[in-house]
Amino acid sequence: MNKKKLLFVCIENSNRSQMSQAFAKIYGGDAVEAYSAGSKPSGIVNPKAIAAMKELGYDLSSHDSKSLDEVKPFAPFDAVVTMGCGDACPWMPAKKFIDWQVPDPKHMEPNEFNKVRDFIGEKIKELLKELNVQVSPSSTGRSEDNKS
Repeated sequence: MNKKKLLFVCIENSNRSQMSQAFAKIYGGDAVEAYSAGSKPSGIVNPKAIAAMKELGYDLSSHDSKSLDEVKPFAPFDAVVTMGCGDACPWMPAKKFIDWQVPDPKHMEPNEFNKVRDFIGEKIKELLKELNVQVSPSSTGRSEDNKS
C-alpha cells in the first residue's frame, strides 16, 4: 500500500500545522508521511504547542519550523491543508487542496489552546477517513519518527 503524503501549512509553522503533522502521524501511523511548513516560518515551535502535544504523549520538541521551500522536495502530496495563510499559501503540487478555518492559538491560555488542539485532532481523523486511511486509536507518537 502506498503511503499518503500530507502537507499542513499555516503562517509561522509553530502551532496549527505542527500539531496537524503530529496528529497525522499519531492517527495515520505507517500509512502516512506527514509534513508541515509555514508561509512565513517563525523558526521555532511554540512551547505551548509542545506542552499541549506532550499531554497526549507526543514529543513535538524534535520538530522544526520550516519554510515551504524546505518541503518542496517531498511533493507531490496527496493533500495540502492550509490554515490561516490565505493568499500567502503558495501552490504546491497535490491531488487535493483543503483550507481549514482553524483559529491561531498562539496567544491563547492553555485551556483554550487545548480546545484548538483537540479540534485539529478531530479534523485529522476526518481527513484520514476521506483519504481511506485506517485511523489508529493510538494517542502517542514515536519521537524517533517525528523529525520531519
